[in-house]
Amino acid sequence: MTDSQQLRNKFSKILMEDMFQIKPGETVAITIDLTSDRTIVDALASATMAAGALPLIMVVPKAEKESQAGMQYWPSEALTAALCKADVWIEANSMVILYSDIWETAMRENKKLRYLIISDSTIESLDRVFTGFDIPTLKMLLSKVKDIVMSSKKVRITSDNGTDISYDIDLNYMFDIDDGDYSQPKFGTAPGFVNIVPKLASMNGNIVFDILQNSETTSKLEFTMKNGAIVDVIGEKGAEAFKAYLASFNDENMYKISHNMLGFNPGVRKLTRELVEDERIWGGVDFGFGHTSAMDMPPLGQVAKSHFDGVVENTSIYLDDVQITNKGAVCHPELKELAAKLLNN
Repeated sequence: MTDSQQLRNKFSKILMEDMFQIKPGETVAITIDLTSDRTIVDALASATMAAGALPLIMVVPKAEKESQAGMQYWPSEALTAALCKADVWIEANSMVILYSDIWETAMRENKKLRYLIISDSTIESLDRVFTGFDIPTLKMLLSKVKDIVMSSKKVRITSDNGTDISYDIDLNYMFDIDDGDYSQPKFGTAPGFVNIVPKLASMNGNIVFDILQNSETTSKLEFTMKNGAIVDVIGEKGAEAFKAYLASFNDENMYKISHNMLGFNPGVRKLTRELVEDERIWGGVDFGFGHTSAMDMPPLGQVAKSHFDGVVENTSIYLDDVQITNKGAVCHPELKELAAKLLNN
């Protein structure tokens, strides 16, 4: 057995048995497109059957754009019908269905659905993100961070790369964590973050991205944010191309902040240009733009044609006047012991 096969088997077993806690007779839907890694999908299907459940693999064309902008490429009626009956949905598409009408309907109508997006991550990345940590310890750390966030009024994030951004907290919106426990119905993503939906029109400052989805350059791009929206894209290379990408949607909500994730995955210590992994880098943050589900931003959400994310590493995070990280290192006294336990596992 090759090293990659061992990683696929380990990841799939942990995901199905420990994280989803799959029960005999459950239906596990796995959506992929024609460019997805079938070896990972086959391993997930085998682990599903080993747990006594039934895999349902659905292959769709690869869309040119993600989310709602990709609807024309997918057999939406059939997909939606199947996903509204599944117990688990793992999305392994390279161009994601997430935030489309298919996803919104399945999440709204299927009250038992446990959803997880892994996109087109490599098995090496999935191994780093999903294995090698203690779920209860990560849950404790993330829950404490979430409690501090929810007791605050303002968030400020800085980095030596030039980022200096702040926004207000709105307790009417969703505050979420993913710690690797997908045993109950939920909108799940990879473990290791606290997610915040900023108060509308409150984000101001500058974000300099170390990684930016859909950017055609490896040079760093900077967003100037005013009242919760992108008002300029700055960079020596790629700025004009990214402005054109944003303009191609002809949708003002694509310029608006959607969410901010504070990253605390102990297995993610450096950027790899695999987005699902990079979004959770320890001591870094992710900023999402565009579509926001009504689940996260009640009552109506922020409807947009698509969604994209960018990552800043080694950040200093301030909740009101309380600093919880310093240049990527956890520094809050109530968090340091749990952080050390996770990092030294």
